[in-house]
Amino acid sequence: MIPSLSFKMTAAELMYKPFRRYPALFADNFDKSWLHKDFVQISDAFEKPVKNYKDAIPDDLLRKEMDGVYSFNVFNDVFLQMFNEEINHFYDVSESENIPVKRPNSMNNYGVIVNEIGLRPMITAFQQTHLWPLSRHLFPVEASQFDNHHSFIVRYRAGEDLGLDMHTDDSDVTFNVCLGEEFTGATLSFCGMFGAANHRQHRFTYHHEVGRAILHLGSRRHGADDIQSGRRSNLIVWNHNYAYRARGVNSWDRDSHYEQEEGIPSPVCLSYTHDRDYEVYKELPEAAKKQKRKPWCPPPECEYEGYHVES
Repeated sequence: MIPSLSFKMTAAELMYKPFRRYPALFADNFDKSWLHKDFVQISDAFEKPVKNYKDAIPDDLLRKEMDGVYSFNVFNDVFLQMFNEEINHFYDVSESENIPVKRPNSMNNYGVIVNEIGLRPMITAFQQTHLWPLSRHLFPVEASQFDNHHSFIVRYRAGEDLGLDMHTDDSDVTFNVCLGEEFTGATLSFCGMFGAANHRQHRFTYHHEVGRAILHLGSRRHGADDIQSGRRSNLIVWNHNYAYRARGVNSWDRDSHYEQEEGIPSPVCLSYTHDRDYEVYKELPEAAKKQKRKPWCPPPECEYEGYHVES
């Protein structure tokens, strides 16, 4: 059942409403014909609870990239074309009409929060009708219910954001689908779970494919590697489970939820925003040198053996 949350129309949504290109994208339903044929089969399989997802669908439809990270084809070309045209149209109109653009988060300087421009109802319908039934089987605790979402576009290309520093999401389950376009590089590297002894150990690097989504817990450390050429855009949905959060298990408290690290961090898993020992292994990027950094990781008493930071 779709949550009965009400949201006031934002200034950006009001200003953009007369310029909408595809009204169907702003409705409170998600047309099943927009799904990739693979995901139609996945969605149909999970309409009712199943004991084991492996019994419900073939492995080639739902690919387990590593423990706790899954990928699948989700949207077809019709939806991708419509959605990309709408977003690019919004970028153009926002400049010509001076529509305020709310950026995704503190780490992305480009893109837009799509909830703010009127796309929340459609994404909520997709979340509840298609994404949640699958997620609850893959992550039965964190995805026991989906109550809300923070959904946004990220964009990477030369002259803009090239990549994204290692981080965890303010999300219980993160859905990330590549919208296009042609690009090289821009992979997604995964490390350990927040607070685990292997939190900063490299586990897997994912190569984006247009129309294919990746699903993982928000508390897993990950980062977008620098793009080498072209442009990559992704729709990201941070799914929120209020009941799960109320239990305090996802508070990411640095004191009570952090184990002693097992060893020297993997270079790709280092965060110039969060890690106290970043400069021991890497030189700070120019952008980071201009920031007021407040690194905290690893917390005191949780350092790996031999940890040392030059004072």
